[in-house]
Amino acid sequence: MIKTSDDFYRNGCDNCERHLRVKGNKDAVQECTSSNFDGIIAMMAPEDSWVARWQRIDKLAKGCYAISVSGELPQDIIDSLQDKGIPFPQLQFEYQDPVPGFNKEKVKGPVAKLIHVKDVSAATALEVAAGGKLYNIVVDNEHTGKQLLEKGRLKRRFTIIPLNKIAGKSINDGVVRKAQSLVGRDKVHPAISLVGYEEELQPAMEYVFGSTFVCDTLQNAKKVTFDKQVSVRSVSLAGDVFDPSGTLSGGSRPQTVPILTRLQELLECEQLLEAKAAELEVVMAELQNVQKVAGRYKELKEQREAKSHDLELIRTRINQSTHHQQMVELQTLKDTIAHQKELLKATEETEKRAKQQLQDIQKKMKESKSHQERELKEAEEALARARQEAEGVVKEAKGRDQEVQALRLEVEELQKGLLAQQEQISVCQQSVTVKSRHLEEHSLAEANAKGALKSAKQELEKQKANLKQMNKELQALETQWKDVEKDKATHIREIKELEHNIAKFQRECREAAQRVEDLLAKHDWIATEKQYFGKANTAYDFGAYNLKEATRKLTRLQEEKDTLSKNVNMRAMNMLGKAEEKYNDLMKKKSIVENDKSKIGELIAELDQKKNEALKGAHQRVNQDFGSIFSTLLPGASAKLSPSEGMTVLDGLEVKVAFGGVWKESLTELSGGQRSLVALSLILSLLLFKPAPLYILDEIDAALDLSHTQNIGQMLRTHFRHSQFIVVSLKDGMFNNANVLFKTKFIDGVSAVTRYVNPRALTHRSDEGESSGVGGVLQEGQEKRGTKKPAKRARMDVPLTDVATPLPAH
Repeated sequence: MIKTSDDFYRNGCDNCERHLRVKGNKDAVQECTSSNFDGIIAMMAPEDSWVARWQRIDKLAKGCYAISVSGELPQDIIDSLQDKGIPFPQLQFEYQDPVPGFNKEKVKGPVAKLIHVKDVSAATALEVAAGGKLYNIVVDNEHTGKQLLEKGRLKRRFTIIPLNKIAGKSINDGVVRKAQSLVGRDKVHPAISLVGYEEELQPAMEYVFGSTFVCDTLQNAKKVTFDKQVSVRSVSLAGDVFDPSGTLSGGSRPQTVPILTRLQELLECEQLLEAKAAELEVVMAELQNVQKVAGRYKELKEQREAKSHDLELIRTRINQSTHHQQMVELQTLKDTIAHQKELLKATEETEKRAKQQLQDIQKKMKESKSHQERELKEAEEALARARQEAEGVVKEAKGRDQEVQALRLEVEELQKGLLAQQEQISVCQQSVTVKSRHLEEHSLAEANAKGALKSAKQELEKQKANLKQMNKELQALETQWKDVEKDKATHIREIKELEHNIAKFQRECREAAQRVEDLLAKHDWIATEKQYFGKANTAYDFGAYNLKEATRKLTRLQEEKDTLSKNVNMRAMNMLGKAEEKYNDLMKKKSIVENDKSKIGELIAELDQKKNEALKGAHQRVNQDFGSIFSTLLPGASAKLSPSEGMTVLDGLEVKVAFGGVWKESLTELSGGQRSLVALSLILSLLLFKPAPLYILDEIDAALDLSHTQNIGQMLRTHFRHSQFIVVSLKDGMFNNANVLFKTKFIDGVSAVTRYVNPRALTHRSDEGESSGVGGVLQEGQEKRGTKKPAKRARMDVPLTDVATPLPAH
């Protein structure tokens, strides 16, 4: 958008204020705007302008727009856009599918995104070499580009590079070898060799980079470019451009990272991001598998815990039941009985061995009497021991018998309990038998209910058949009723038609009667000739005429009339009347307009006369004041405003200056200071024509001599008696005419303002008196009208020690 700096400062940018924030910020206005642009488009109705749609600015605010702008946004603005998700706004290419099913692979994208810089140190040179082509959009063919431009709804203007039509220019190998022989093989390279790209993009890369060398230094670039055998555009690594036509571009470049470098870093980050995203997908897949296994494990664990809990509950219930406890006791008794039986069996075997030994002893006593006593003694001892053992065994057997008796009693108790359980089981079986009998009764009742249900269903079927028959009869009756209704509607319609015909006949009768009355009133002869109507051999013998023939004749005449009406305007007379009325109305309006025109012409002539008189009066006053002011500023000289030769004041004025009575032919004969005084005199004379109460002048005497400065002060005091001036000046000639002086000084690094009353000005004012308008002492309200140190002096680091503010009058 094209606007003045002040307009940008006051109102901001109408389209991108939320990003640039130039409103009320002079620094932002200077950094984000450019005075170098080509072409102007004035857009007052963006939504209706085909030019706006062609330039892709129909969505922007109305105003003036440049076709192209030279410059670059500050780095902080670009960083801010990147933080807001708009990285490299100049590389953003957004479009809508021009046709359904559009193949997006046909659009390759901006050139800057299709390359990668092989050597980062050459990024600045490559960016300068490519220039605006770096942001051109590459597509596969011209049809795709045409579709994007016509139906892609692009948001701004783009240049399209179709790969099948673009004709690039490349530097031949001989020129490359010559350039390398001049400055060295490693000091000059074709720009296209410093970027990497896909093979299918070769034509576009030759178009963008093919005709430029990149040199390491400024001197080598100059040497290569202006060599007669090379004569190729060259760019140094610092961005200085040498063109064979003789133009040079260079100087200080913005202290920002080249966009290709930042784009290369972005591409590397995107590649790293893609790799990390792939790794993340693998990890997430593994994590999902682990989560599935963990979920299955958790589910199985919960099922196991539930089953274990159920098993424990069952065991607890079983252990707590009476039957289980009795079974445990019974098993214990069985084990005890088995153990006692084994002890009894062992005792019986011991008894058998003792009896066998006794028999052996008796046998030995019979066989050998010699050893009778000794063996008898041994036998007695053995018998005593055996008896002891037998007694012990008997005692033990008795104890065992008691235990067996106790166990038998317990077994009997258990058998009694078992019998009780069997009785309970029998009771349960009886209960089951009763329940079974009841179930049989219920089954029988159910069978009876089913039979009743079957009978009910049969009855229902009969009722349905009867209902169906009744429905058929009802439908037949409905059909008959509908037929009757149709007949009724037909009869009603016929009755209405008959009523309509009767009304029509009655109306026709009334119309005929009315027509007869009208004819009788219109034609007097009918009353006299009425007596002959219908009589034979008269002119009114209606029976002699054929009604059908007359009807056919009437029909034929009506058709002829209709045919003629296609060529003859039957409403011509009505239209003629309307046209005459319209003509008369237009003539009245014409007379009114002519009358108004004459009055307006008289008013214009009167206004022109008053304007000319006002211009002449203004010329006389301004010319008089102009000459007086100029004579005051430059004594001995005079000036005037006079029309050119052969012209009047109304045609234009020229400034004439005379020195010593000799008029100069042109202002170019004057010095710079004299021309400044002429301009100042003309401006002040115009201001004096309609004076203001207060003026502010900022160092108008900066380029003038001290004498001229003194004359300016005198002139202000003399000619502007009813106005006040705030004047910023650094010369004593102006100070002498000031009523009040404000001085600013640096005291300990802080500006201090001091007010002084000029005694010479007060003395001069008292001498002139009130009639001169320079009397009295300034009030406190006037003292506050002084100025502080100008900002531009502060930027130059030059302390301004004195500031004079002449205020000639109240």
